[in-house]
Amino acid sequence: MRIAVVGGGVAGLSSALALARQGHDIEVFERDDTPMPDSADEAFDWDRRGAPQVRHSHAFLGRLRNTLRDHYPDVYAALLQTGATEMRFGDDLPETITGFERQPGDDDLVMLACRRTTFEWVLRRAALAEGRVCFRTGMAVDGLLADGVLADGPRAEGAPGRPRITGVRLADGTSHPADLTVVAGGRRSALPEWLTAVGAPAVPEEAEDTGIVYFSRFYRLRPGSEPPPRTGPIGGDLGYLKYGVFVGDNRTFSVTLATPVDDDQLRKILTIPAVFDDAARQLVATAPWLDGRAEPITDGVHLMAGLLNRWRDFVIDGEPVALGFVPVGDTVACTNPLYGRGCATAFWGAQLIARAVEAFPGDPREILLAYDASLRAEILPWYRSGLQQDAEARRVAAALLAGDDPDGDASDPRTFMRAVFRDGLLPAMRTDAVVLRAFFRTFNLLDSPDSMATDPDVGARVLAAWNDRENRPPAPPLGPKHRADLLALIAA
Repeated sequence: MRIAVVGGGVAGLSSALALARQGHDIEVFERDDTPMPDSADEAFDWDRRGAPQVRHSHAFLGRLRNTLRDHYPDVYAALLQTGATEMRFGDDLPETITGFERQPGDDDLVMLACRRTTFEWVLRRAALAEGRVCFRTGMAVDGLLADGVLADGPRAEGAPGRPRITGVRLADGTSHPADLTVVAGGRRSALPEWLTAVGAPAVPEEAEDTGIVYFSRFYRLRPGSEPPPRTGPIGGDLGYLKYGVFVGDNRTFSVTLATPVDDDQLRKILTIPAVFDDAARQLVATAPWLDGRAEPITDGVHLMAGLLNRWRDFVIDGEPVALGFVPVGDTVACTNPLYGRGCATAFWGAQLIARAVEAFPGDPREILLAYDASLRAEILPWYRSGLQQDAEARRVAAALLAGDDPDGDASDPRTFMRAVFRDGLLPAMRTDAVVLRAFFRTFNLLDSPDSMATDPDVGARVLAAWNDRENRPPAPPLGPKHRADLLALIAA
Protein backbone atom coordinates (compact mmCIF):
# COMPACT_ATOMS: atom_id res chain seq x y z
CA MET A 1 0.00 0.00 0.00
CA ARG A 2 0.90 3.66 -0.40
CA ILE A 3 0.63 5.21 3.04
CA ALA A 4 0.74 8.91 3.92
CA VAL A 5 1.82 9.75 7.46
CA VAL A 6 0.90 13.22 8.73
CA GLY A 7 3.41 14.29 11.38
CA GLY A 8 7.06 13.44 11.94
CA GLY A 9 7.07 13.11 15.74
CA VAL A 10 7.30 9.88 17.72
CA ALA A 11 3.83 8.67 16.70
CA GLY A 12 4.40 9.38 13.01
CA LEU A 13 7.96 8.04 12.91
CA SER A 14 7.11 4.82 14.74
CA SER A 15 4.12 4.28 12.44
CA ALA A 16 6.27 4.87 9.37
CA LEU A 17 8.93 2.47 10.62
CA ALA A 18 6.50 -0.30 11.55
CA LEU A 19 4.55 -0.08 8.29
CA ALA A 20 7.65 0.22 6.10
CA ARG A 21 8.98 -3.00 7.61
CA GLN A 22 5.75 -4.66 6.52
CA GLY A 23 6.61 -3.72 2.94
CA HIS A 24 4.50 -0.61 2.46
CA ASP A 25 5.64 2.61 0.78
CA ILE A 26 5.52 5.54 3.19
CA GLU A 27 5.45 9.30 2.64
CA VAL A 28 5.88 11.34 5.87
CA PHE A 29 4.74 14.98 5.89
CA GLU A 30 6.23 17.13 8.65
CA ARG A 31 5.11 20.74 9.02
CA ASP A 32 8.34 21.89 10.70
CA ASP A 33 11.32 22.44 8.44
CA THR A 34 13.73 20.05 10.16
CA PRO A 35 16.47 18.85 7.81
CA MET A 36 18.31 15.77 9.00
CA PRO A 37 21.17 16.77 11.33
CA ASP A 38 24.43 14.90 11.78
CA SER A 39 24.33 14.36 15.53
CA ALA A 40 22.07 14.13 18.56
CA ASP A 41 23.23 17.52 19.80
CA GLU A 42 22.37 19.11 16.45
CA ALA A 43 18.95 17.47 16.63
CA PHE A 44 18.43 19.21 19.98
CA ASP A 45 18.48 22.50 18.03
CA TRP A 46 15.67 21.42 15.71
CA ASP A 47 13.05 24.15 15.31
CA ARG A 48 9.96 22.20 16.41
CA ARG A 49 7.32 24.89 16.68
CA GLY A 50 4.70 22.32 15.78
CA ALA A 51 5.75 20.14 18.73
CA PRO A 52 6.83 22.43 21.58
CA GLN A 53 6.85 19.50 24.00
CA VAL A 54 10.19 18.28 22.61
CA ARG A 55 11.85 20.99 24.73
CA HIS A 56 10.48 19.39 27.88
CA SER A 57 11.43 16.39 29.95
CA HIS A 58 10.46 12.96 28.64
CA ALA A 59 10.33 9.47 30.07
CA PHE A 60 10.90 6.42 27.88
CA LEU A 61 9.13 3.74 29.86
CA GLY A 62 9.73 0.03 30.12
CA ARG A 63 6.94 -0.89 27.70
CA LEU A 64 8.53 1.23 24.97
CA ARG A 65 12.03 -0.03 25.74
CA ASN A 66 10.88 -3.66 25.66
CA THR A 67 9.15 -3.18 22.30
CA LEU A 68 12.39 -1.80 20.90
CA ARG A 69 14.42 -4.63 22.43
CA ASP A 70 12.12 -7.36 21.14
CA HIS A 71 11.03 -6.02 17.72
CA TYR A 72 13.50 -3.27 16.76
CA PRO A 73 16.86 -4.41 18.15
CA ASP A 74 18.74 -2.34 15.57
CA VAL A 75 16.96 0.84 16.69
CA TYR A 76 17.61 -0.01 20.32
CA ALA A 77 21.29 -0.58 19.63
CA ALA A 78 21.47 2.73 17.74
CA LEU A 79 19.95 4.59 20.70
CA LEU A 80 22.53 3.14 23.08
CA GLN A 81 25.34 3.85 20.64
CA THR A 82 24.12 7.44 20.31
CA GLY A 83 24.37 8.01 24.05
CA ALA A 84 21.09 6.84 25.58
CA THR A 85 21.53 4.78 28.74
CA GLU A 86 19.53 2.13 30.55
CA MET A 87 18.05 2.66 34.02
CA ARG A 88 17.47 -0.81 35.48
CA PHE A 89 15.25 -1.57 38.43
CA GLY A 90 17.40 -2.79 41.29
CA ASP A 91 20.57 -0.92 40.34
CA ASP A 92 19.90 2.20 42.41
CA LEU A 93 17.63 1.15 45.25
CA PRO A 94 17.25 3.26 48.39
CA GLU A 95 19.53 2.20 51.22
CA THR A 96 16.43 1.46 53.31
CA ILE A 97 15.60 -1.54 51.08
CA THR A 98 17.64 -4.55 52.21
CA GLY A 99 17.78 -8.16 51.07
CA PHE A 100 16.79 -7.33 47.51
CA GLU A 101 16.66 -10.34 45.18
CA ARG A 102 16.29 -9.89 41.46
CA GLN A 103 13.22 -11.53 39.91
CA PRO A 104 12.94 -12.84 36.31
CA GLY A 105 10.54 -10.06 35.34
CA ASP A 106 13.03 -7.41 36.45
CA ASP A 107 14.75 -7.70 33.08
CA ASP A 108 11.71 -5.90 31.66
CA LEU A 109 11.87 -3.12 34.25
CA VAL A 110 14.30 -0.94 32.33
CA MET A 111 13.77 2.66 31.25
CA LEU A 112 15.76 4.61 28.70
CA ALA A 113 17.47 7.88 29.62
CA CYS A 114 17.32 10.02 26.50
CA ARG A 115 16.26 13.42 25.19
CA ARG A 116 13.12 13.48 23.09
CA THR A 117 14.98 15.02 20.15
CA THR A 118 17.63 12.28 20.28
CA PHE A 119 14.93 9.62 20.26
CA GLU A 120 13.24 11.20 17.23
CA TRP A 121 16.57 11.59 15.42
CA VAL A 122 17.40 7.90 15.81
CA LEU A 123 13.87 6.88 14.79
CA ARG A 124 14.01 9.06 11.67
CA ARG A 125 17.38 7.61 10.64
CA ALA A 126 15.98 4.10 11.09
CA ALA A 127 12.88 4.89 9.04
CA LEU A 128 14.86 6.48 6.22
CA ALA A 129 17.21 3.50 6.15
CA GLU A 130 14.28 1.28 5.16
CA GLY A 131 14.36 2.74 1.66
CA ARG A 132 10.55 2.74 1.50
CA VAL A 133 10.17 5.95 3.51
CA CYS A 134 10.20 9.40 1.92
CA PHE A 135 10.43 12.21 4.48
CA ARG A 136 9.11 15.64 3.45
CA THR A 137 9.94 18.41 5.90
CA GLY A 138 8.48 21.89 5.84
CA MET A 139 5.35 20.56 4.10
CA ALA A 140 2.16 21.25 6.05
CA VAL A 141 -0.96 19.18 5.51
CA ASP A 142 -4.11 21.27 5.78
CA GLY A 143 -6.81 18.83 4.67
CA LEU A 144 -7.79 15.42 3.38
CA LEU A 145 -8.72 14.10 -0.04
CA ALA A 146 -11.90 12.05 -0.32
CA ASP A 147 -13.73 10.31 -3.16
CA GLY A 148 -17.38 9.80 -4.08
CA VAL A 149 -18.77 13.27 -3.34
CA LEU A 150 -22.59 13.06 -3.59
CA ALA A 151 -25.28 15.64 -2.97
CA ASP A 152 -25.31 15.00 0.76
CA GLY A 153 -21.57 14.57 1.11
CA PRO A 154 -18.92 11.99 0.32
CA ARG A 155 -19.80 8.33 0.75
CA ALA A 156 -17.91 5.07 0.73
CA GLU A 157 -19.43 1.85 -0.49
CA GLY A 158 -20.81 -0.16 2.43
CA ALA A 159 -20.66 2.80 4.81
CA PRO A 160 -23.48 5.28 4.07
CA GLY A 161 -22.54 8.84 4.85
CA ARG A 162 -18.91 7.96 5.45
CA PRO A 163 -16.26 9.40 3.13
CA ARG A 164 -13.32 7.36 1.94
CA ILE A 165 -10.05 9.22 2.53
CA THR A 166 -7.76 8.97 -0.48
CA GLY A 167 -4.78 11.08 0.58
CA VAL A 168 -3.80 14.51 1.85
CA ARG A 169 -3.90 18.07 0.62
CA LEU A 170 -0.98 20.35 1.44
CA ALA A 171 -1.02 24.03 2.33
CA ASP A 172 0.62 24.82 -1.01
CA GLY A 173 -2.41 23.38 -2.81
CA THR A 174 -0.81 20.14 -4.00
CA SER A 175 -2.43 16.76 -3.46
CA HIS A 176 -0.80 13.49 -2.53
CA PRO A 177 -2.86 10.31 -2.98
CA ALA A 178 -2.60 7.40 -0.55
CA ASP A 179 -4.32 4.09 0.08
CA LEU A 180 -4.15 4.74 3.83
CA THR A 181 -3.53 7.98 5.72
CA VAL A 182 -2.06 7.81 9.22
CA VAL A 183 -2.67 11.05 11.11
CA ALA A 184 -0.11 11.72 13.84
CA GLY A 185 -0.62 15.44 14.17
CA GLY A 186 -0.21 15.59 17.94
CA ARG A 187 -2.19 17.55 20.51
CA ARG A 188 -3.00 20.30 18.02
CA SER A 189 -4.21 17.98 15.29
CA ALA A 190 -7.08 19.35 13.20
CA LEU A 191 -8.15 15.87 12.08
CA PRO A 192 -11.77 16.22 13.34
CA GLU A 193 -12.17 19.43 11.32
CA TRP A 194 -10.54 17.85 8.27
CA LEU A 195 -12.97 14.93 8.45
CA THR A 196 -16.10 17.05 8.77
CA ALA A 197 -14.86 19.18 5.85
CA VAL A 198 -15.09 16.13 3.56
CA GLY A 199 -18.49 15.05 4.85
CA ALA A 200 -17.79 12.85 7.86
CA PRO A 201 -19.93 13.13 10.99
CA ALA A 202 -18.60 15.14 13.92
CA VAL A 203 -15.99 13.31 16.00
CA PRO A 204 -17.12 12.97 19.64
CA GLU A 205 -14.48 13.85 22.18
CA GLU A 206 -14.16 14.30 25.90
CA ALA A 207 -11.64 16.80 27.21
CA GLU A 208 -10.63 17.97 30.65
CA ASP A 209 -7.87 20.31 31.73
CA THR A 210 -5.06 18.53 33.54
CA GLY A 211 -4.90 21.43 35.97
CA ILE A 212 -1.16 22.02 35.57
CA VAL A 213 1.33 24.24 33.81
CA TYR A 214 4.83 22.91 33.53
CA PHE A 215 8.28 24.39 33.07
CA SER A 216 11.45 22.66 31.91
CA ARG A 217 15.12 23.48 31.49
CA PHE A 218 17.97 21.34 30.16
CA TYR A 219 21.53 21.09 31.48
CA ARG A 220 24.78 19.25 30.76
CA LEU A 221 27.28 18.00 33.30
CA ARG A 222 30.54 19.93 33.21
CA PRO A 223 33.73 18.10 32.14
CA GLY A 224 35.01 16.03 35.04
CA SER A 225 31.70 16.20 36.95
CA GLU A 226 29.65 13.11 37.72
CA PRO A 227 25.89 12.85 38.27
CA PRO A 228 24.59 12.45 41.82
CA PRO A 229 23.80 8.88 42.93
CA ARG A 230 20.28 7.82 41.98
CA THR A 231 19.43 6.12 45.26
CA GLY A 232 17.02 8.80 46.43
CA PRO A 233 13.79 10.20 44.99
CA ILE A 234 13.83 11.48 41.41
CA GLY A 235 10.96 13.85 42.07
CA GLY A 236 8.26 14.86 44.45
CA ASP A 237 4.75 16.18 44.89
CA LEU A 238 4.37 19.01 47.39
CA GLY A 239 0.73 19.58 46.51
CA TYR A 240 1.37 23.15 45.39
CA LEU A 241 4.29 22.05 43.18
CA LYS A 242 5.29 18.86 41.41
CA TYR A 243 8.84 18.35 40.24
CA GLY A 244 11.32 15.87 38.83
CA VAL A 245 14.74 15.38 37.30
CA PHE A 246 15.09 13.40 34.07
CA VAL A 247 18.41 11.96 32.94
CA GLY A 248 19.11 12.41 29.23
CA ASP A 249 21.72 11.18 26.77
CA ASN A 250 25.32 12.35 26.47
CA ARG A 251 25.61 13.74 30.01
CA THR A 252 22.47 15.87 29.73
CA PHE A 253 19.50 16.07 32.06
CA SER A 254 16.43 18.22 32.53
CA VAL A 255 14.44 19.54 35.45
CA THR A 256 10.68 20.02 35.29
CA LEU A 257 8.55 22.00 37.73
CA ALA A 258 4.75 21.97 37.49
CA THR A 259 2.30 24.35 39.17
CA PRO A 260 -1.50 24.48 39.32
CA VAL A 261 -2.97 26.54 36.49
CA ASP A 262 -4.46 29.01 38.99
CA ASP A 263 -1.18 29.83 40.72
CA ASP A 264 -0.46 33.01 38.80
CA GLN A 265 2.46 34.02 41.02
CA LEU A 266 4.52 30.84 40.66
CA ARG A 267 3.50 30.56 37.03
CA LYS A 268 4.96 34.00 36.34
CA ILE A 269 8.23 33.83 38.25
CA LEU A 270 9.24 30.30 37.24
CA THR A 271 9.72 31.47 33.66
CA ILE A 272 12.74 33.47 34.87
CA PRO A 273 15.82 31.20 34.52
CA ALA A 274 17.51 32.36 37.75
CA VAL A 275 14.30 31.90 39.73
CA PHE A 276 13.70 28.49 38.16
CA ASP A 277 17.19 27.35 39.17
CA ASP A 278 16.79 28.81 42.66
CA ALA A 279 13.48 27.01 43.13
CA ALA A 280 14.99 23.72 41.95
CA ARG A 281 17.81 24.11 44.48
CA GLN A 282 15.23 24.11 47.30
CA LEU A 283 13.91 20.66 46.32
CA VAL A 284 15.43 17.43 47.56
CA ALA A 285 15.61 15.51 44.30
CA THR A 286 16.77 18.34 42.03
CA ALA A 287 19.12 20.25 44.37
CA PRO A 288 22.15 17.90 43.97
CA TRP A 289 21.98 18.27 40.18
CA LEU A 290 22.22 22.07 40.38
CA ASP A 291 25.07 22.34 42.88
CA GLY A 292 27.53 23.61 40.26
CA ARG A 293 28.22 20.32 38.51
CA ALA A 294 26.21 21.30 35.42
CA GLU A 295 25.49 24.25 33.16
CA PRO A 296 22.28 25.04 31.26
CA ILE A 297 22.08 24.20 27.56
CA THR A 298 18.78 26.02 27.07
CA ASP A 299 18.94 29.78 27.50
CA GLY A 300 15.49 30.15 28.96
CA VAL A 301 12.77 28.14 30.63
CA HIS A 302 10.27 26.36 28.39
CA LEU A 303 6.65 26.65 29.49
CA MET A 304 3.76 24.50 28.34
CA ALA A 305 0.16 25.31 29.22
CA GLY A 306 -3.29 24.37 27.97
CA LEU A 307 -2.60 20.72 28.73
CA LEU A 308 -5.65 18.52 28.28
CA ASN A 309 -6.67 14.99 28.99
CA ARG A 310 -8.60 14.18 25.82
CA TRP A 311 -10.08 11.12 24.14
CA ARG A 312 -11.57 11.16 20.65
CA ASP A 313 -13.90 8.54 19.20
CA PHE A 314 -13.40 7.86 15.51
CA VAL A 315 -15.81 4.90 15.54
CA ILE A 316 -19.47 5.72 16.25
CA ASP A 317 -22.07 3.01 16.85
CA GLY A 318 -19.75 0.39 15.43
CA GLU A 319 -18.90 2.27 12.23
CA PRO A 320 -15.84 4.42 11.40
CA VAL A 321 -16.57 8.10 10.79
CA ALA A 322 -14.61 7.65 7.54
CA LEU A 323 -12.58 4.99 5.77
CA GLY A 324 -8.98 5.03 4.64
CA PHE A 325 -7.44 6.78 7.65
CA VAL A 326 -6.08 5.89 11.08
CA PRO A 327 -5.35 8.35 13.93
CA VAL A 328 -2.46 7.71 16.32
CA GLY A 329 -0.77 9.23 19.37
CA ASP A 330 -2.08 12.49 20.84
CA THR A 331 -4.47 12.81 17.90
CA VAL A 332 -6.53 10.13 19.68
CA ALA A 333 -5.56 10.35 23.35
CA CYS A 334 -3.78 13.09 25.31
CA THR A 335 -2.74 12.51 28.90
CA ASN A 336 -0.97 14.50 31.57
CA PRO A 337 2.71 14.77 30.52
CA LEU A 338 3.84 14.39 34.13
CA TYR A 339 3.02 10.68 33.96
CA GLY A 340 5.51 10.28 31.12
CA ARG A 341 3.24 8.04 29.04
CA GLY A 342 3.07 10.01 25.80
CA CYS A 343 5.98 8.51 23.86
CA ALA A 344 5.26 5.00 25.12
CA THR A 345 1.58 5.08 24.17
CA ALA A 346 2.38 6.70 20.80
CA PHE A 347 4.82 3.90 19.96
CA TRP A 348 2.34 1.38 21.33
CA GLY A 349 -0.40 2.80 19.10
CA ALA A 350 1.85 2.51 16.05
CA GLN A 351 2.32 -1.18 16.75
CA LEU A 352 -1.47 -1.60 17.06
CA ILE A 353 -1.89 0.03 13.63
CA ALA A 354 0.69 -2.30 12.09
CA ARG A 355 -1.07 -5.27 13.67
CA ALA A 356 -4.44 -4.21 12.23
CA VAL A 357 -2.97 -3.56 8.77
CA GLU A 358 -1.31 -6.97 8.79
CA ALA A 359 -4.55 -8.68 9.85
CA PHE A 360 -6.79 -6.90 7.32
CA PRO A 361 -4.64 -5.87 4.32
CA GLY A 362 -6.53 -3.62 1.92
CA ASP A 363 -9.69 -3.44 4.07
CA PRO A 364 -9.82 0.10 5.51
CA ARG A 365 -13.01 -0.49 7.49
CA GLU A 366 -11.71 -3.55 9.30
CA ILE A 367 -8.33 -1.89 9.86
CA LEU A 368 -9.87 1.00 11.75
CA LEU A 369 -12.33 -1.22 13.64
CA ALA A 370 -9.60 -3.61 14.77
CA TYR A 371 -7.33 -0.74 15.73
CA ASP A 372 -10.10 1.02 17.65
CA ALA A 373 -10.89 -2.16 19.58
CA SER A 374 -7.22 -2.52 20.52
CA LEU A 375 -7.01 1.10 21.65
CA ARG A 376 -10.02 0.66 23.92
CA ALA A 377 -8.71 -2.56 25.39
CA GLU A 378 -5.08 -1.55 25.89
CA ILE A 379 -4.69 2.24 26.08
CA LEU A 380 -8.07 3.64 27.19
CA PRO A 381 -7.64 2.24 30.77
CA TRP A 382 -4.50 4.36 31.16
CA TYR A 383 -6.38 7.43 30.02
CA ARG A 384 -9.13 6.76 32.59
CA SER A 385 -6.55 6.20 35.31
CA GLY A 386 -4.90 9.53 34.53
CA LEU A 387 -8.24 11.33 34.78
CA GLN A 388 -8.74 10.02 38.30
CA GLN A 389 -5.23 10.99 39.38
CA ASP A 390 -5.57 14.49 37.97
CA ALA A 391 -8.95 15.06 39.61
CA GLU A 392 -7.47 14.30 43.03
CA ALA A 393 -4.39 16.44 42.34
CA ARG A 394 -6.59 19.40 41.35
CA ARG A 395 -8.62 19.02 44.54
CA VAL A 396 -5.52 19.05 46.73
CA ALA A 397 -3.88 21.95 44.86
CA ALA A 398 -7.04 24.07 45.05
CA ALA A 399 -7.32 23.50 48.80
CA LEU A 400 -3.68 24.41 49.40
CA LEU A 401 -3.88 27.54 47.25
CA ALA A 402 -6.96 28.64 49.23
CA GLY A 403 -5.18 27.99 52.52
CA ASP A 404 -7.42 25.03 53.38
CA ASP A 405 -6.49 21.57 54.62
CA PRO A 406 -7.05 19.03 51.80
CA ASP A 407 -7.49 16.33 54.47
CA GLY A 408 -9.89 18.35 56.59
CA ASP A 409 -13.01 16.31 55.82
CA ALA A 410 -12.46 12.98 57.55
CA SER A 411 -15.74 11.62 56.15
CA ASP A 412 -14.57 12.04 52.56
CA PRO A 413 -13.31 8.67 51.19
CA ARG A 414 -10.69 10.60 49.24
CA THR A 415 -9.18 11.75 52.53
CA PHE A 416 -8.69 8.15 53.63
CA MET A 417 -7.19 7.13 50.28
CA ARG A 418 -4.82 10.09 50.37
CA ALA A 419 -3.75 9.09 53.88
CA VAL A 420 -3.10 5.50 52.78
CA PHE A 421 -1.05 6.76 49.85
CA ARG A 422 0.98 9.15 51.99
CA ASP A 423 1.36 6.99 55.13
CA GLY A 424 1.14 3.54 53.55
CA LEU A 425 2.24 3.27 49.94
CA LEU A 426 5.05 5.83 50.00
CA PRO A 427 6.70 4.43 53.18
CA ALA A 428 6.32 0.87 51.86
CA MET A 429 8.06 1.84 48.63
CA ARG A 430 11.04 3.08 50.64
CA THR A 431 11.46 -0.20 52.54
CA ASP A 432 9.74 -3.04 50.64
CA ALA A 433 11.12 -4.22 47.29
CA VAL A 434 7.88 -6.09 46.52
CA VAL A 435 5.83 -2.90 46.74
CA LEU A 436 8.42 -0.83 44.90
CA ARG A 437 8.57 -3.42 42.11
CA ALA A 438 4.78 -3.46 41.79
CA PHE A 439 4.71 0.33 41.59
CA PHE A 440 7.39 0.45 38.90
CA ARG A 441 5.68 -2.25 36.86
CA THR A 442 2.54 -0.13 36.80
CA PHE A 443 4.45 3.09 36.21
CA ASN A 444 6.19 1.49 33.21
CA LEU A 445 2.86 0.33 31.70
CA LEU A 446 3.77 -3.34 32.17
CA ASP A 447 0.84 -4.17 34.46
CA SER A 448 -2.71 -2.80 34.36
CA PRO A 449 -3.53 0.50 36.07
CA ASP A 450 -5.40 -1.28 38.87
CA SER A 451 -2.87 -4.09 39.37
CA MET A 452 -1.54 -2.76 42.68
CA ALA A 453 -5.03 -2.27 44.10
CA THR A 454 -6.10 -5.80 43.15
CA ASP A 455 -2.92 -7.60 44.29
CA PRO A 456 -3.68 -8.95 47.81
CA ASP A 457 -0.01 -9.32 48.75
CA VAL A 458 0.84 -5.75 47.77
CA GLY A 459 -2.31 -4.47 49.45
CA ALA A 460 -1.44 -6.23 52.69
CA ARG A 461 2.08 -4.79 52.68
CA VAL A 462 0.81 -1.25 52.08
CA LEU A 463 -1.84 -1.60 54.78
CA ALA A 464 0.77 -2.90 57.22
CA ALA A 465 2.90 0.15 56.57
CA TRP A 466 -0.10 2.39 57.12
CA ASN A 467 -1.02 0.66 60.39
CA ASP A 468 2.56 1.20 61.59
CA ARG A 469 2.51 4.93 60.82
CA GLU A 470 2.62 5.96 64.49
CA ASN A 471 5.72 3.85 65.18
CA ARG A 472 8.12 5.36 62.67
CA PRO A 473 9.68 8.78 62.32
CA PRO A 474 8.12 11.23 59.84
CA ALA A 475 9.08 10.77 56.21
CA PRO A 476 11.90 13.06 55.09
CA PRO A 477 10.53 16.18 53.42
CA LEU A 478 10.82 16.43 49.64
CA GLY A 479 10.91 20.22 49.74
CA PRO A 480 9.36 23.17 51.59
CA LYS A 481 6.10 21.99 53.11
CA HIS A 482 4.27 25.23 52.46
CA ARG A 483 4.12 27.31 49.30
CA ALA A 484 4.93 30.44 51.30
CA ASP A 485 8.12 28.79 52.52
CA LEU A 486 9.32 28.17 48.98
CA LEU A 487 8.52 31.74 47.95
CA ALA A 488 10.47 33.05 50.97
CA LEU A 489 13.49 30.90 50.11
CA ILE A 490 13.44 32.12 46.51
CA ALA A 491 13.15 35.73 47.66
CA ALA A 492 16.09 35.28 50.04
